[in-house]
Amino acid sequence: MRRRTLLTGIGSTALLATPHIARAQWPGVTADEIRIGHTIPYSGPASAYGVIGHAHTAFFKMLNEQGGVAGRKVNFISLDDGYLPPKTVEQVRRLVEQDQVSFLFSPLGTANNTAIQKYMNQKKIPQLFVATGADKWGDPEHFPWTIGWQPSYRTEAQIYAKYMRKEKPNAKLAVLYQNDDFGKDYLIGLKDALGADYAKFIAKEVSYEITDATIDSQAVTLQASGADVLVTAATPKFAAQMIRKVADMEWKPMHFLSNVSASVGSVIKPAGVEKAKDIITSAYIKDSTDPTWANDPGIKKWRAWMDKYMPGADQTDGGYLAAYGLDQTMVQLFKQCGKDLSRENIMHQAGNLQPHECDVLLPGIQPNTNPKNFHPIRQMQLSKWDGGSWKLFGDIIEGTGA
Repeated sequence: MRRRTLLTGIGSTALLATPHIARAQWPGVTADEIRIGHTIPYSGPASAYGVIGHAHTAFFKMLNEQGGVAGRKVNFISLDDGYLPPKTVEQVRRLVEQDQVSFLFSPLGTANNTAIQKYMNQKKIPQLFVATGADKWGDPEHFPWTIGWQPSYRTEAQIYAKYMRKEKPNAKLAVLYQNDDFGKDYLIGLKDALGADYAKFIAKEVSYEITDATIDSQAVTLQASGADVLVTAATPKFAAQMIRKVADMEWKPMHFLSNVSASVGSVIKPAGVEKAKDIITSAYIKDSTDPTWANDPGIKKWRAWMDKYMPGADQTDGGYLAAYGLDQTMVQLFKQCGKDLSRENIMHQAGNLQPHECDVLLPGIQPNTNPKNFHPIRQMQLSKWDGGSWKLFGDIIEGTGA
C-alpha cells in the first residue's frame, strides 16, 4: 500500500500493479483497509495544484500512524490526470473498476469533475468534497452522490461585484475567464449581482483556453476596452501571467483575482510581489504569509504538521493549507460514520455534516451541510495584497450557495 501511494503521490501510474482485493465488508472496505481514490494534475498546465495531492497523501499517512479509520488503514490512491477531462475519466474508471475504491475524495478541476459526475452518480459512488468551487456541485436533487467543499465561484463573483458597485459606481468592468464551467461561473455571479445593470458596467469579456500558451493578447484587448476594473477568473499559471502583464502595461485597474489563484507561493511570487500590489481576492483560509496568524494555534499546528510530514515544502503555497482543511473535514465525516463505512452512510453523513473547526479556516467559518445544501463553506472575507501578504478587510460575508 505504501509503495503504491508513494508512486501515485508523484503522479506515476505505469508502475502500479493491480491490487489484491481482500474480501470486502462494503465496496472498497475490507477488515483492515479502506481504499480512497483521487485525481489531480501532477503534470500539465495546472500542475501547480499537484501540491494538494502530495498533502493529502501525507495527511493520510499521518492518519494511518494514528490507527487509521475505524481500525482500518487508509489506502489513498492518487493518480495524475494532467487536468485533461478524458484522462480523468480514464483514471476514475481505473480507480472504480480496477482498484475498487470506496469513494473519490477531492478530485480536482471543474471540467474534470463534470466529466465523471454522471458516471459516479449512476454507480452511486460518493464524489466527495470536489476541489473546485463550481456552483453546480451543490445540487443534491439531481446529483445526490456529488458534493463540494470550498465556496462557490458564483458567490465569490457576487461579492466582487457588490464591492465594485459600492466603491466604483461608474465602473467599467473587464473580465478574463477560463472558457469552461469554472470561468463561466464568475460571469454568472457578476450578472447575478449587477442584474439589469450588467450591460452598463461591462466593457469587455475575454476568454482563454487552458491549452493557450499565454494570455498576453487577451490582456491587451481588455486594457484597450477602457475598463478600470478587472476580474481575473483564472487558474494559477494564467493568473500569474495576467498579474505580470497588467503591471508591465502600467494598467492600474481595481483588480479582483479568483481565490483559487491567490496562493503566494504558486502565483504571487512568480508574478512578482510588487506587481501584485493592491489586488483584491476573497478568503476563507488563513494566509500563512500574514503576520496576523504568526501565533495562531491552528496555523502553528499546521506548520508543525508540515515540518514533520512535508519537510522542505513551500509553506507559502496556499495549496497545502486548502488540502489540510479538506482533510480535517474528511476526518469529521469519518467520525460521524463511526463503524458504518458503507457508501450510503458515507454520503448520508457528507450531506449532514455537523459544524466543525478546521485549523486553517478563518475564525467563524465552520463547514456544515444539510440534505438541501451541499455547499459546506458559504462564507468569505475580502483580502488585499499589500506587497508582502494578504490583508483581510471588511466583515465575513455569508453567501447563499445558490
